[in-house]
Amino acid sequence: MTEENNNIDASKMKKAWMVYSLIIFLVILVLVFGVAGDNEERLFFSLMTAAAAYVFRPTDRFMKKKIAQYSGSSEDTADK
Repeated sequence: MTEENNNIDASKMKKAWMVYSLIIFLVILVLVFGVAGDNEERLFFSLMTAAAAYVFRPTDRFMKKKIAQYSGSSEDTADK
């Protein structure tokens, strides 16, 4: 049963990171195609948004806490 729970937790973590990546990608698209005025700004917005998203990415502990909160899990998975 524990291995099955670990597989479910790993699956949820992968989904959470995919959602985070998708959100960052959408922010990059909005900045590049909606805000940037020339090619230099497009390059800057694409590189700096990706770099900032990497530097300020959430920790695994925070992600596990939010997954437990949104999945309605009664167990505290933040310390695992």
